[in-house]
Amino acid sequence: QVQLVESGGGLVQAGGSLRLSCAASGRTSSISAMGWFRQAPGKEREWVSSINWRIGSTYYADSVKGRFTISRDNAKNTVYLQMNSLKPEDTAVYYCAARLGVVRTVIPRLWDYWGQGTQVTVSS
Repeated sequence: QVQLVESGGGLVQAGGSLRLSCAASGRTSSISAMGWFRQAPGKEREWVSSINWRIGSTYYADSVKGRFTISRDNAKNTVYLQMNSLKPEDTAVYYCAARLGVVRTVIPRLWDYWGQGTQVTVSS
């Protein structure tokens, strides 16, 4: 089992920045990738970004490329999402997820563990 705890959400004005953190515990040695997803009211959960836990390769959705940066600290078993130039359309609950499988995927149901979510609200 892997447990994930997110922090760092909040309210920010458009153009501002936030940094989300996700601390993993439990069987972290089995993690292949960590990712961030988000879900806005009335919408499906969508993939935002992910990082290969071992080699550090990073991937981004087109909607956040150039504005968001995912990073990891293996010693702390923590993944971060630095969000800059935030837009009102970035408003959502952001979820951290962990995947055990080695094949990269952006499909939420194929990720194995989830955090509780943290609200990010961007005002215009």
